[in-house]
Amino acid sequence: MSRDTTADGGRAGTDAADRERVWLVERTYSDDEQNIVILVYATPDGSRYLRKERALTSFDDARDTTASLRPRESSLGEVTDADERERYAAEAQRTREQYGPNETI
Repeated sequence: MSRDTTADGGRAGTDAADRERVWLVERTYSDDEQNIVILVYATPDGSRYLRKERALTSFDDARDTTASLRPRESSLGEVTDADERERYAAEAQRTREQYGPNETI
């Protein structure tokens, strides 16, 4: 049986099954020399988002990025810009169509 991963990296339990799923909509790399990867996940309607930052500690630092997560409600921010909300919704739909929820991107 496959289990989901929560936004904080832990394994999802029964309470996570009730959480809204967010989908990867953006992945960017820091312009400075801090080697930061920024991941943005959004709800299917684009109205809420989760931003995660990962520091790459070495050239061979390989961590899986899954297509979706089920974060805690308190981890989600509100998307206030209408254009960004529309873009996030379109990207979330595209990700949902191309990947299963726990697939690595």
